[in-house]
Amino acid sequence: MVGECAPPEVMGILNVTPDSFSDGGRYMFRDAALRRAEQMVAEGADIIDVGAESTRPGALPVTAAEEIDRAASIVDAITDRFSVVVSIDTSKPTVMAAAVAAGATIINDVRALCEDGALEMAQKLQVRVCLMHMQGKPYVMQNQPAYDDVVAEVADFLRQRIGVCVEAGIPMERLIVDPGFGFGKTTQHNLILLNGLSHFKTLGVPMLVGLSRKSFIGAVLNKPVNERLMGSLAAATLALWHGAAIIRVHDVAATVDIMRLCHAVQNAGYEYS
Repeated sequence: MVGECAPPEVMGILNVTPDSFSDGGRYMFRDAALRRAEQMVAEGADIIDVGAESTRPGALPVTAAEEIDRAASIVDAITDRFSVVVSIDTSKPTVMAAAVAAGATIINDVRALCEDGALEMAQKLQVRVCLMHMQGKPYVMQNQPAYDDVVAEVADFLRQRIGVCVEAGIPMERLIVDPGFGFGKTTQHNLILLNGLSHFKTLGVPMLVGLSRKSFIGAVLNKPVNERLMGSLAAATLALWHGAAIIRVHDVAATVDIMRLCHAVQNAGYEYS
């Protein structure tokens, strides 16, 4: 079939933290983290995203040493046991280096390589990098975020960061962008961003979205965090339809099903009689 699009990838979330907004503390210890990784691989995850510092609203930073202590051995164990791509969710250069040495092949940076030394480290490590938009810092990012045009401003920021990366020697083919749902954005901002997601295809690199169990879904549906599966799946479906290439989720099996169906529909073709 002419013009068939590539299948989307599902990125399973593995938070090895005590305080992440949805599953904080459940997978802090190695055995629990490996059992969860095994489950996600069995359910069809293409990527496992290991995060050792919470970036929920109000979260306080942790040291690089603590992040490395939490994440490096788990990254090593996952890559040793399973045939799955592993990404490291961090903004710290030393954590990036330790995780890549342990087997990670994607850096997922909520600060878009803006921290001191991050850009240089990403260029040195020669792995894929996801650049995310965030207004403010995690502990204050939801304190009255404001935009004149959220779609245009987020896209402009990501375009600028792509340019900085390319100038620093990171080729376009190693870059991914993430509009940063829930990171310094109100419910209305998130809804507008999801509705305008196709605009980000103009950036020329694959798009990752993280919508799973987000607060704006809870606000629209009036559901607590543990009752947002249906809303998360609906949002993921919309994101795929608007061009997302990677969907970052807590609920892998259900997301894999909807991604496969959406991909089949998108590539089915239609002939007019």
